[in-house]
Amino acid sequence: MIRTSRRLLLAAAMAPVLPLPALAAEGPSLDLAVGAPPTSMDPHLYTLTPNSALAQHVFDNLVHRDATGRLVPGLAEAWRLVDDSTWEFRLRRGVAFHNGAPFTAADVTYTIDHVPRVQNSPGSFAVFTKAIKGMEVVDPHTIRFRTDGIYPLLPADLSQIAIIWHGLGENNLTSDFNSGRAAIGTGPFRLLAYRHGERVEMERNDRYWGEAPAWARVNYRVISNDGARVAALRAGDVSFIDSVPTGDLLRLRAEPRVILSETVSLRSIYLRSDFRAETPYVSGPNGEPLATNPLRDLRVRQALSVAINRPAIAERTMSGAAIPSGQFMPPGAYGFAADLPPPAFDPDRARRLLAEAGFPQGFTITLLASNDRYINDAQVAQSIGQMWTRIGVRTKVDVIPFATLVQRTTRLDNSMSLGGWANSNGEPSSGLRGLLGTRDMERGWGTVNRTGYSNPEFDAVLARAMGTADDEAREGLMQEATRIAARDVAWIPLHIQKNIWAMRQGLTHTPRADEMTLAQDVRPAR
Repeated sequence: MIRTSRRLLLAAAMAPVLPLPALAAEGPSLDLAVGAPPTSMDPHLYTLTPNSALAQHVFDNLVHRDATGRLVPGLAEAWRLVDDSTWEFRLRRGVAFHNGAPFTAADVTYTIDHVPRVQNSPGSFAVFTKAIKGMEVVDPHTIRFRTDGIYPLLPADLSQIAIIWHGLGENNLTSDFNSGRAAIGTGPFRLLAYRHGERVEMERNDRYWGEAPAWARVNYRVISNDGARVAALRAGDVSFIDSVPTGDLLRLRAEPRVILSETVSLRSIYLRSDFRAETPYVSGPNGEPLATNPLRDLRVRQALSVAINRPAIAERTMSGAAIPSGQFMPPGAYGFAADLPPPAFDPDRARRLLAEAGFPQGFTITLLASNDRYINDAQVAQSIGQMWTRIGVRTKVDVIPFATLVQRTTRLDNSMSLGGWANSNGEPSSGLRGLLGTRDMERGWGTVNRTGYSNPEFDAVLARAMGTADDEAREGLMQEATRIAARDVAWIPLHIQKNIWAMRQGLTHTPRADEMTLAQDVRPAR
């Protein structure tokens, strides 16, 4: 259990809310549009990339990641392993929150204590704090974290946790962040207004400790419709967009007033199947009830996987903006297992596997997918539905907004759904833990495991990896855990997305492998 000194808690409770300094940020403004809507201004509500990307404008983390995913200093200038169970972080001096309050170790302990208490979180950040068993404030700018034995991933985990001001007290809610009352960070921008699903308005924090953003003001718009987002760029309503639709790539590449910025991402797209004894959206070939859930049979899951033509989806549906995959990590990344290629397309084998499993006539299933979250998510789901129908698995594709999909998958109201995971800590550990680990909220495993998959062998190998300090040995264990999950068809990997942004001429952009769209990465071209 995390322990914080009573003195720090008292200070948090009694700290005055300082008035916001009047800052007159002067200079150019940036109008940008994102395709995936953030669900909140609360940096600890949901482990969702659009939320984390928005949070990085206003808040800051102890550890940063550069555009390639490498760990670099943030609010912590340095960190070291003192012994097998103690990490020491040296905090940056001279940093102030937007309200003028100085950043100290009290803010770190307050933040770590706050994360697991966030109410109604559909994907808790506690997966990144569970390893911390205790905290010791050495001085206002030095803090030590105690772990249960060797835990080499703590710096990577803490790169995911936005630091909030300890003066907020114990009862701040997500609504307080959305209203702006609690949206007090140390990041490069200050929040002016948050309008859910529409736009976020920010101004430059001229006291920011790092490199100053180029923009005095940022109008961060949400335009989920692909055509409307591209039209806004071409019309000059916005200067920068993310998630460039694949159908517009050829045209935009040929347009002299538009510049593209792209890189291979760390975003894996996959399907998750229901492992429960009973599942709501599977029935017999003619809609009749089934005595068992066919998705619990390994052969059925194998059949569904090999019935998918991944190269065709990557080349046609995604217009080349994807790489077929059989695992979470892209080639060359830490934890990538070279002996796990994308499952080969083999519809004849799929039919044989179904027959062996006792479903020679197939069955009926509903595939749930979003239509506003991942590149061509609805089209990918429709393509898969057609492929499954050809092997006798009659598939209804239910396409809904991502916000609604999250609600349904959270309450397990689905049998098969399309999902995505963005590697945020440089290795597959967070995805393996959160998506495939046996659900154990106290331990911080399975936080977004919404299928019921559980394999003690997988958990044991992953636990060994999490306790191995040697990078090479840990990578081998991560690869072994990935092989176990792939053998079980614990999930059905599809492809790795490419990240593509577009901007008006006169701008330059640093593309990020983690797919985050950050105003501070955009600058006037020199």
